[in-house]
Amino acid sequence: MKLNFRKLFTIKLFTILGVIVLVVALLLGGSATYLIRASWPQEKGVVQLSQLYDTVTVYRDRWGIPQIYANNSHDLFLAQGYLHAQDRFWQMDFWRHLGAGRLSEMFGESQLKTDRFLRTLGWARIAERELEILPAEDMASLQAYAEGVNAYLATHKGSHLSLEYPVLKVLNPNYQPEPWQPLHTLTWSKVMAWDLGENMQKEIERVILLNTLPPERVEELFPPYPAEHPVIVKNFNPPNRNKYRSISPGKNQPEENSFFSDNMSLNPWKSVREKIIALNEIVGPTGSAIGSNSWVVSGEKTRSGKPLLANDPHLGVQMPSIWYENGLHCTVKSAECPYEVTGFSFPGVVGVVIGHSDRIAWGFTNAMADVMDLYVEKINPNNPDQYEVNGEWVDMEQVTETIAIAGEDPRPIVLRYTRHGPIISDTYPKLAQLGLLPGNDLPENYAIALRWNALEPARLVSAILNINRAQNWPEFRAAAQFFDIAQQNLLYADIEGNIGFQMPGKLPIRSRGDGRYPVLGWRENAAEWTDYVPFEDLPFLFNPPPGYIVNANHAIVDRDAPYSIAKDWDYGFRAKRIVEAIAESNRLFELSDFQQLQGDNTNLNAEIILPIFRSLSFSETRLETARQLLVNWNEKNQIDRPEAALFEAFWKHLLAETFQDSLPLEYWPDGGDRWMQVVKLIRREPNSFWWDNQITSARETRDDIFENALVKAVEELEETFGPDPSQWRWGDLHPVTFRNKSLGESNIPAIEAIFNRGAFATSGGNAIVNATAWDAAKSFEVNWIPSMRIIADLSDLNASVAINSTGQSGHAFHRHYQDQIEPWRNLKYHPMASNAAATLTLIPSSHSQRH
Repeated sequence: MKLNFRKLFTIKLFTILGVIVLVVALLLGGSATYLIRASWPQEKGVVQLSQLYDTVTVYRDRWGIPQIYANNSHDLFLAQGYLHAQDRFWQMDFWRHLGAGRLSEMFGESQLKTDRFLRTLGWARIAERELEILPAEDMASLQAYAEGVNAYLATHKGSHLSLEYPVLKVLNPNYQPEPWQPLHTLTWSKVMAWDLGENMQKEIERVILLNTLPPERVEELFPPYPAEHPVIVKNFNPPNRNKYRSISPGKNQPEENSFFSDNMSLNPWKSVREKIIALNEIVGPTGSAIGSNSWVVSGEKTRSGKPLLANDPHLGVQMPSIWYENGLHCTVKSAECPYEVTGFSFPGVVGVVIGHSDRIAWGFTNAMADVMDLYVEKINPNNPDQYEVNGEWVDMEQVTETIAIAGEDPRPIVLRYTRHGPIISDTYPKLAQLGLLPGNDLPENYAIALRWNALEPARLVSAILNINRAQNWPEFRAAAQFFDIAQQNLLYADIEGNIGFQMPGKLPIRSRGDGRYPVLGWRENAAEWTDYVPFEDLPFLFNPPPGYIVNANHAIVDRDAPYSIAKDWDYGFRAKRIVEAIAESNRLFELSDFQQLQGDNTNLNAEIILPIFRSLSFSETRLETARQLLVNWNEKNQIDRPEAALFEAFWKHLLAETFQDSLPLEYWPDGGDRWMQVVKLIRREPNSFWWDNQITSARETRDDIFENALVKAVEELEETFGPDPSQWRWGDLHPVTFRNKSLGESNIPAIEAIFNRGAFATSGGNAIVNATAWDAAKSFEVNWIPSMRIIADLSDLNASVAINSTGQSGHAFHRHYQDQIEPWRNLKYHPMASNAAATLTLIPSSHSQRH
């Protein structure tokens, strides 16, 4: 989604003029200073809040990171809500409208299609059901948080709330932020679950590719996880292993639904894909880069004799960061006030998501679990609101909602649901004209429904708060049972020296198949979800003999596991490098070693490619010079190295030369870990189908394609940097620009200049531990990053360090808006416990509430 304000501005000329006047004022002075500084938070002094029970003290360090001290849980979370609103309310307001499918209320008709799709998914309605099952203690925390946000809103409006609101007012004069509600916090979990889900897009990709490629070629583009790469839980043997023997282990092979490859109309699939793309432009890009790094070592491998734990979640680039660092401290820990935690929260969400308490530390990585299935539903040709179940037409459940649109009349929409979930495509009639093969049991009309565990009530907020209260491994595991959706690998360490791993979440048990392909929903043998895997049967580790655990989105279990978690794992290149660095080292690790490892730029793709170059030679001088650069390279994507620039330019053109002739534009290789594995396998076949360019009359081999790609890589670098290879710099070719996810993508350069920051040269790359990912089908620009980095030292938790990717503040031009970008890209950190630079005291007013 792009908030294309140029399109909106064509409605009224005075709107364009109003924005121009505002931007000129901001950029040239006059009222600029007032407008810019009006929303900056009060960091010192005293603020009276009637909602408080007692005094709260907030210490901010030199980075603007607050540590909150309160005498009770109510005041602790109220203060967190107040501070989130101080620093990030625009971000919170934008995300809650996204989660509820209400973007049109803010930005007008241009967001109507996205809102329709979001309403179909029904995140807000599911969140309303979640409120009903929340424990009273957690509901009280959500309410206290909302009170804090609303206390700030009560005294801050318009430009005093955030700089974005004066810009929005020109476009939408009547917009006023509504009070915060616990419901708004719960919709966040759905947005994050979507951001971390990928397998639905792969199902669609397989279907579309089957229309131009035979099944065996499609399977070559989705190879199995490499047996030589690490697995987290080896020889996985759950307590109830025999329970899963009755489940068919077979795949949903395309031949079971043979019309996918020859006769299925692509229109509904492309319609769904377009909706996904529109939503992902807001939430974050998807692709091979999705994931995170996390690892922990026991005291046997550290100089201190206590564990060290590292985590860096990989998310889409945005401004401000998705993370907000803070500490939540009960002045005296007690049963009523059990919190002593420091780490990273989400603005809009109560508690600390990743961090440490006074006894434990924890981190997350995406488990890559397959929890999304697509069902092709047969639609009654005489009644589009009926679908077939067991040979009978059944009425769909229908929900009518109204979408409010800024500046226009509201639009009613009707949402349709089947037993498998919401209809996420438009019905496409009359497939007969497509030349169907006789005998296929095809519907005249069909639609696509989505089954997803996040479309059921979940307890993610309870999981976060219970983890914040946990004091040991049993309590941590008990908290993990509430982590229903957005499946994560949870990594653990404690001050007693224990380390652990737990995969939580509602993992579906299918009656057959593994979820890799869509299935026919009307058939009796469709791959139905019969149950969820019980928590006690989900993979976990506690103090494993090697003394370390590595999580990098790679395979959790071996191929002979009794049930399927996923088939589309990350292919384990990052995991392989991290395991090598830990397992093959004889030294005792210190915190600085983990800092160095988080910034590791070793490119394992080079191990695949460079041996081929060592067997080649070129008569043309500049090509041979380029080849020599590569074969003498240290295989690290360092920011200032010409070899890294040359290798990645070659990789981009190698993928284009090899695959673009055979694949549709929307599925050209992005260059991530999956494509590394594909090339790793076909490199052994110099005459593979994939090496031959289908457009030319000649029969190309692998070596021909290598030479063609190297020629184009050298030409591109010479055009960009000049003919001297010593002037080629990977960081200059591979910049990151931090963009505001709303106004920063307005397509108006003056507005984007206010809210965006960059470009900044970076090191790293795809499937590298320092995971600054890029899309080889588009540009070298970074689109996924380590969104923050944290290292917890269990020998002295006050020595733990972290860094955010942008800064604490969401206010453009504030000193903390971008002050962490430079240390982030240079692998520098700040102490998580640091000296106070400013003190703010929140006190109850004379008419305050009381216990």
